[in-house]
Amino acid sequence: MCGIVGYTGPKPAFAFLIDGLKRLEYRGYDSAGISLLNDDSVLTVKSVGKVVNLEAKRPSGQKHMHTGIAHTRWATHGIPSERNAHPHTDEKGLFAVVHNGIIENHADLRKRLEAAGHKFASDTDSEVIPHLIEEFYHGDLAEAVAAALHQISGTYGIAVISAMHPDTIITARLGSPIVIGLGKDANMVASDVTALVTYTRDVI
Repeated sequence: MCGIVGYTGPKPAFAFLIDGLKRLEYRGYDSAGISLLNDDSVLTVKSVGKVVNLEAKRPSGQKHMHTGIAHTRWATHGIPSERNAHPHTDEKGLFAVVHNGIIENHADLRKRLEAAGHKFASDTDSEVIPHLIEEFYHGDLAEAVAAALHQISGTYGIAVISAMHPDTIITARLGSPIVIGLGKDANMVASDVTALVTYTRDVI
């Protein structure tokens, strides 16, 4: 089972995300990854195997990065690898997405996006999401995410960050669980409340 964790607030996001992923380890997984907002870009780190392998790739300067999303993956589309691990981004690296669920029409969407010039970097169904968001983005991130999801058939629990929208996480679900945690000067998101209980008891 895949796991999602996200954080935006005053504290460094990396430590929170690693802790949240460790709390979801009981669900089983084969790879993990983190995306952090770094000024006007998205920094993504991935690893195969245990969360400690990802933790060992702690990026320099991460203490100044306060918004991020993370994921543990159980391979469905594509073999376990850094290439197929989440988060996935568009080719410009402006949007990062973690996704639980199955996109049933991903092959048709990928074909259409490739015909429009999009270049894919993984074998997953999930990667169509950031490319769709890029296609529909005109300054409003929530609007672009909603437009992208209207193209999808299947199930999803997602969290999205963008280089153009600091301190912001967009999340949505259909058939896959998502919990939003409300903290003091911070907001969190996870696919399982287990990742959040140490930090807040106020959840949606």
